Amino acid sequence: MPTLDDVYRFLLTPRWLALHVVVLLVIPAFVLLGQWQFGRFEERSTSSDQITGNLHAAPVTVETLTSPGGTVSTQDKYRTVTAKGTYDAGAQLLVRRRVQDKMVGFYVLTPLVTANGTGVLVNRGWVKAGSTADALPEVPAPSSGEVTVTGRLRPAETEETSGIRDRAGLPAGQVLLINTEAIGRRLPYGLLGGYVELTGQSPKAAAAPAPVPTPDVGEGGGLNLAYGVQWWLFIGVAIGGWALLIRREAADLRAAAAAAAKPGEPPTPTEPAGPGEPRGKPSASDESADLRA
Repeated sequence: MPTLDDVYRFLLTPRWLALHVVVLLVIPAFVLLGQWQFGRFEERSTSSDQITGNLHAAPVTVETLTSPGGTVSTQDKYRTVTAKGTYDAGAQLLVRRRVQDKMVGFYVLTPLVTANGTGVLVNRGWVKAGSTADALPEVPAPSSGEVTVTGRLRPAETEETSGIRDRAGLPAGQVLLINTEAIGRRLPYGLLGGYVELTGQSPKAAAAPAPVPTPDVGEGGGLNLAYGVQWWLFIGVAIGGWALLIRREAADLRAAAAAAAKPGEPPTPTEPAGPGEPRGKPSASDESADLRA
Protein backbone atom coordinates (compact mmCIF):
# COMPACT_ATOMS: atom_id res chain seq x y z
CA MET A 1 0.00 0.00 0.00
CA PRO A 2 1.26 3.54 -0.77
CA THR A 3 2.37 5.63 2.15
CA LEU A 4 1.23 9.19 2.76
CA ASP A 5 4.60 10.35 1.50
CA ASP A 6 4.00 8.49 -1.77
CA VAL A 7 0.45 9.85 -2.20
CA TYR A 8 1.25 13.48 -1.48
CA ARG A 9 4.56 13.62 -3.31
CA PHE A 10 2.73 15.37 -6.18
CA LEU A 11 2.56 18.48 -4.00
CA LEU A 12 6.24 19.07 -4.74
CA THR A 13 5.85 19.02 -8.53
CA PRO A 14 6.45 22.36 -10.31
CA ARG A 15 2.79 22.93 -11.19
CA TRP A 16 1.62 22.35 -7.65
CA LEU A 17 4.40 24.48 -6.21
CA ALA A 18 3.22 27.31 -8.48
CA LEU A 19 -0.34 26.88 -7.14
CA HIS A 20 0.93 27.00 -3.54
CA VAL A 21 2.72 30.28 -4.26
CA VAL A 22 -0.40 31.81 -5.84
CA VAL A 23 -2.58 30.86 -2.87
CA LEU A 24 -0.02 32.12 -0.34
CA LEU A 25 0.11 35.46 -2.16
CA VAL A 26 -3.65 35.77 -2.61
CA ILE A 27 -4.57 35.21 1.05
CA PRO A 28 -2.63 38.18 2.55
CA ALA A 29 -3.74 40.36 -0.38
CA PHE A 30 -7.40 39.60 0.43
CA VAL A 31 -6.75 40.26 4.13
CA LEU A 32 -5.30 43.70 3.37
CA LEU A 33 -8.09 44.59 0.94
CA GLY A 34 -10.70 43.63 3.53
CA GLN A 35 -8.99 45.70 6.23
CA TRP A 36 -8.81 48.70 3.88
CA GLN A 37 -12.55 48.47 3.15
CA PHE A 38 -13.37 48.19 6.87
CA GLY A 39 -11.22 51.29 7.49
CA ARG A 40 -13.13 53.19 4.81
CA PHE A 41 -16.40 52.04 6.41
CA GLU A 42 -15.41 53.47 9.80
CA GLU A 43 -14.14 56.69 8.23
CA ARG A 44 -17.27 57.29 6.15
CA SER A 45 -19.62 56.32 8.95
CA THR A 46 -17.95 58.82 11.27
CA SER A 47 -18.11 61.53 8.62
CA SER A 48 -21.76 60.73 7.85
CA ASP A 49 -22.77 60.95 11.52
CA GLN A 50 -20.89 64.21 11.93
CA ILE A 51 -22.45 65.85 8.86
CA THR A 52 -25.94 64.70 9.89
CA GLY A 53 -25.43 66.18 13.34
CA ASN A 54 -24.16 69.48 11.92
CA LEU A 55 -27.09 69.79 9.53
CA HIS A 56 -29.56 69.42 12.38
CA ALA A 57 -27.69 71.52 14.94
CA ALA A 58 -29.08 74.84 16.11
CA PRO A 59 -27.76 77.80 14.08
CA VAL A 60 -24.86 79.85 15.42
CA THR A 61 -23.35 83.09 14.15
CA VAL A 62 -20.70 82.50 11.53
CA GLU A 63 -18.11 84.49 13.49
CA THR A 64 -18.14 81.86 16.26
CA LEU A 65 -16.77 79.19 13.90
CA THR A 66 -14.40 81.11 11.63
CA SER A 67 -12.39 84.32 11.54
CA PRO A 68 -10.84 86.71 8.98
CA GLY A 69 -8.09 84.83 7.17
CA GLY A 70 -8.92 81.66 9.10
CA THR A 71 -10.13 78.25 8.04
CA VAL A 72 -13.17 76.08 8.69
CA SER A 73 -12.36 72.95 10.65
CA THR A 74 -13.53 69.54 9.46
CA GLN A 75 -15.87 69.09 12.43
CA ASP A 76 -17.68 72.34 11.53
CA LYS A 77 -18.33 71.41 7.89
CA TYR A 78 -22.04 71.88 7.00
CA ARG A 79 -22.76 73.47 10.37
CA THR A 80 -25.77 75.79 10.16
CA VAL A 81 -24.71 79.43 10.63
CA THR A 82 -26.22 82.89 10.36
CA ALA A 83 -24.76 86.22 9.22
CA LYS A 84 -26.18 89.74 9.08
CA GLY A 85 -25.05 92.47 6.69
CA THR A 86 -25.41 93.91 3.19
CA TYR A 87 -24.43 92.29 -0.11
CA ASP A 88 -21.51 93.75 -2.04
CA ALA A 89 -23.07 93.34 -5.50
CA GLY A 90 -20.05 94.92 -7.23
CA ALA A 91 -17.78 92.13 -6.00
CA GLN A 92 -20.08 89.29 -7.06
CA LEU A 93 -18.43 86.34 -8.82
CA LEU A 94 -19.62 83.42 -10.92
CA VAL A 95 -18.13 80.00 -10.15
CA ARG A 96 -17.78 78.05 -13.39
CA ARG A 97 -18.48 74.39 -14.21
CA ARG A 98 -20.92 73.58 -11.44
CA VAL A 99 -23.41 70.80 -12.17
CA GLN A 100 -26.92 70.75 -10.77
CA ASP A 101 -29.93 68.79 -12.03
CA LYS A 102 -27.56 67.17 -14.55
CA MET A 103 -26.88 70.55 -16.18
CA VAL A 104 -23.72 72.63 -16.19
CA GLY A 105 -23.99 76.14 -14.85
CA PHE A 106 -22.58 78.61 -12.32
CA TYR A 107 -22.69 79.20 -8.60
CA VAL A 108 -23.43 82.83 -7.70
CA LEU A 109 -20.93 83.97 -5.07
CA THR A 110 -21.65 87.31 -3.39
CA PRO A 111 -19.76 88.79 -0.41
CA LEU A 112 -21.88 89.84 2.55
CA VAL A 113 -20.32 92.73 4.49
CA THR A 114 -21.18 92.67 8.19
CA ALA A 115 -21.53 95.62 10.58
CA ASN A 116 -17.97 95.20 11.90
CA GLY A 117 -16.54 95.67 8.40
CA THR A 118 -15.59 92.05 7.64
CA GLY A 119 -17.09 90.05 4.82
CA VAL A 120 -18.23 86.47 4.32
CA LEU A 121 -18.70 84.80 0.95
CA VAL A 122 -22.25 83.61 0.35
CA ASN A 123 -23.07 81.04 -2.31
CA ARG A 124 -26.54 82.32 -3.19
CA GLY A 125 -27.29 79.36 -5.46
CA TRP A 126 -27.01 78.00 -8.98
CA VAL A 127 -27.92 79.41 -12.40
CA LYS A 128 -27.79 77.56 -15.70
CA ALA A 129 -25.19 78.47 -18.30
CA GLY A 130 -25.90 80.80 -21.19
CA SER A 131 -26.76 79.70 -24.71
CA THR A 132 -23.07 79.64 -25.68
CA ALA A 133 -19.82 79.14 -23.81
CA ASP A 134 -19.11 82.87 -23.90
CA ALA A 135 -22.63 84.05 -23.12
CA LEU A 136 -23.26 85.34 -19.61
CA PRO A 137 -26.03 83.60 -17.67
CA GLU A 138 -29.06 85.38 -16.29
CA VAL A 139 -28.30 86.11 -12.62
CA PRO A 140 -30.89 87.51 -10.18
CA ALA A 141 -29.52 90.58 -8.43
CA PRO A 142 -28.82 90.30 -4.69
CA SER A 143 -31.15 92.00 -2.24
CA SER A 144 -30.37 95.57 -1.35
CA GLY A 145 -30.27 96.72 2.24
CA GLU A 146 -29.49 94.72 5.33
CA VAL A 147 -30.36 91.02 5.32
CA THR A 148 -29.88 88.06 7.60
CA VAL A 149 -28.74 84.91 5.85
CA THR A 150 -28.79 81.34 7.06
CA GLY A 151 -26.75 78.60 5.46
CA ARG A 152 -24.34 75.71 5.66
CA LEU A 153 -20.74 76.58 6.51
CA ARG A 154 -18.25 75.12 4.01
CA PRO A 155 -14.45 75.11 3.95
CA ALA A 156 -12.71 77.06 1.20
CA GLU A 157 -11.99 75.05 -1.93
CA THR A 158 -8.52 74.16 -3.19
CA GLU A 159 -7.32 72.03 -6.07
CA GLU A 160 -6.49 69.24 -3.62
CA THR A 161 -9.84 69.19 -1.81
CA SER A 162 -12.09 69.79 -4.82
CA GLY A 163 -10.28 67.98 -7.62
CA ILE A 164 -10.81 71.07 -9.79
CA ARG A 165 -7.75 72.44 -11.52
CA ASP A 166 -7.53 76.22 -11.29
CA ARG A 167 -6.27 78.26 -14.23
CA ALA A 168 -5.79 81.85 -15.27
CA GLY A 169 -7.33 83.69 -18.22
CA LEU A 170 -10.97 83.34 -17.21
CA PRO A 171 -13.54 85.99 -18.18
CA ALA A 172 -13.81 88.90 -15.76
CA GLY A 173 -15.92 88.13 -12.71
CA GLN A 174 -15.53 84.34 -13.00
CA VAL A 175 -13.56 81.82 -10.96
CA LEU A 176 -13.20 78.07 -10.87
CA LEU A 177 -12.70 77.64 -7.13
CA ILE A 178 -14.32 79.17 -4.07
CA ASN A 179 -10.92 79.94 -2.61
CA THR A 180 -11.38 82.47 0.18
CA GLU A 181 -7.73 83.45 0.33
CA ALA A 182 -7.43 84.13 -3.41
CA ILE A 183 -10.74 85.97 -3.62
CA GLY A 184 -9.98 88.02 -0.50
CA ARG A 185 -6.91 89.53 -2.14
CA ARG A 186 -9.22 91.39 -4.54
CA LEU A 187 -11.39 92.96 -1.81
CA PRO A 188 -10.81 96.03 0.37
CA TYR A 189 -12.07 94.25 3.52
CA GLY A 190 -11.12 91.04 5.27
CA LEU A 191 -12.99 87.82 4.53
CA LEU A 192 -13.98 85.17 7.03
CA GLY A 193 -12.53 81.74 6.27
CA GLY A 194 -14.73 79.41 4.29
CA TYR A 195 -18.08 80.36 2.82
CA VAL A 196 -21.81 80.04 3.50
CA GLU A 197 -24.09 77.95 1.29
CA LEU A 198 -27.37 79.88 1.44
CA THR A 199 -30.47 78.04 2.67
CA GLY A 200 -32.59 80.99 3.81
CA GLN A 201 -32.71 84.78 3.88
CA SER A 202 -34.68 87.42 5.73
CA PRO A 203 -36.23 89.43 4.22
CA LYS A 204 -36.70 87.08 1.27
CA ALA A 205 -35.31 88.08 -2.11
CA ALA A 206 -37.69 88.98 -4.91
CA ALA A 207 -35.77 86.59 -7.19
CA ALA A 208 -32.95 84.21 -6.39
CA PRO A 209 -30.79 81.52 -7.98
CA ALA A 210 -31.78 77.88 -7.52
CA PRO A 211 -30.75 76.75 -4.02
CA VAL A 212 -27.90 74.27 -3.71
CA PRO A 213 -29.34 70.87 -2.66
CA THR A 214 -28.74 69.50 0.82
CA PRO A 215 -25.64 67.26 0.76
CA ASP A 216 -26.30 63.57 0.29
CA VAL A 217 -25.04 61.92 3.44
CA GLY A 218 -25.22 58.53 1.74
CA GLU A 219 -25.21 55.12 3.41
CA GLY A 220 -22.40 55.88 5.80
CA GLY A 221 -19.95 53.48 4.19
CA GLY A 222 -22.35 50.53 4.02
CA LEU A 223 -20.96 49.45 0.67
CA ASN A 224 -17.44 49.47 2.08
CA LEU A 225 -18.56 47.14 4.87
CA ALA A 226 -20.08 44.76 2.32
CA TYR A 227 -16.92 44.83 0.20
CA GLY A 228 -14.76 44.13 3.26
CA VAL A 229 -16.84 41.06 4.16
CA GLN A 230 -16.69 39.95 0.52
CA TRP A 231 -12.88 40.10 0.41
CA TRP A 232 -12.60 38.03 3.57
CA LEU A 233 -15.07 35.47 2.20
CA PHE A 234 -12.77 35.14 -0.79
CA ILE A 235 -10.05 33.97 1.65
CA GLY A 236 -12.22 31.01 2.64
CA VAL A 237 -12.97 30.28 -1.01
CA ALA A 238 -9.26 30.30 -1.89
CA ILE A 239 -8.29 28.00 1.01
CA GLY A 240 -11.26 25.69 0.45
CA GLY A 241 -10.57 25.38 -3.28
CA TRP A 242 -6.89 24.71 -2.61
CA ALA A 243 -7.70 21.93 -0.10
CA LEU A 244 -10.35 20.44 -2.41
CA LEU A 245 -7.88 20.17 -5.31
CA ILE A 246 -5.31 18.50 -3.07
CA ARG A 247 -7.84 15.96 -1.74
CA ARG A 248 -9.11 15.14 -5.22
CA GLU A 249 -5.58 14.65 -6.55
CA ALA A 250 -4.64 12.42 -3.61
CA ALA A 251 -7.83 10.36 -4.01
CA ASP A 252 -7.10 9.82 -7.69
CA LEU A 253 -3.57 8.65 -6.92
CA ARG A 254 -4.77 6.24 -4.21
CA ALA A 255 -7.40 4.81 -6.54
CA ALA A 256 -4.82 4.32 -9.28
CA ALA A 257 -2.42 2.63 -6.88
CA ALA A 258 -5.14 0.33 -5.53
CA ALA A 259 -6.18 -0.69 -9.03
CA ALA A 260 -2.57 -1.45 -9.95
CA ALA A 261 -2.14 -3.63 -6.88
CA LYS A 262 -5.06 -6.01 -7.70
CA PRO A 263 -3.80 -9.55 -8.60
CA GLY A 264 -4.15 -10.61 -12.23
CA GLU A 265 -4.61 -7.05 -13.48
CA PRO A 266 -1.72 -5.25 -15.11
CA PRO A 267 -0.98 -1.80 -13.64
CA THR A 268 -2.18 1.18 -15.60
CA PRO A 269 0.68 3.62 -16.13
CA THR A 270 -0.28 7.12 -15.15
CA GLU A 271 1.59 10.31 -14.53
CA PRO A 272 0.70 12.86 -11.82
CA ALA A 273 -1.25 15.66 -13.42
CA GLY A 274 -1.38 19.28 -12.43
CA PRO A 275 -4.30 20.67 -10.46
CA GLY A 276 -7.54 20.20 -12.40
CA GLU A 277 -5.95 18.16 -15.27
CA PRO A 278 -7.48 14.80 -16.32
CA ARG A 279 -5.59 11.59 -15.61
CA GLY A 280 -3.58 10.02 -18.40
CA LYS A 281 -5.15 7.00 -20.20
CA PRO A 282 -3.43 3.76 -21.32
CA SER A 283 -1.91 4.06 -24.77
CA ALA A 284 -3.20 2.19 -27.79
CA SER A 285 -0.15 -0.13 -27.77
CA ASP A 286 -0.92 -1.12 -24.18
CA GLU A 287 -4.51 -1.98 -25.09
CA SER A 288 -3.30 -4.09 -28.05
CA ALA A 289 -0.91 -5.97 -25.79
CA ASP A 290 -3.76 -6.74 -23.39
CA LEU A 291 -5.89 -8.14 -26.23
CA ARG A 292 -3.07 -10.38 -27.48
CA ALA A 293 -2.60 -11.70 -23.98
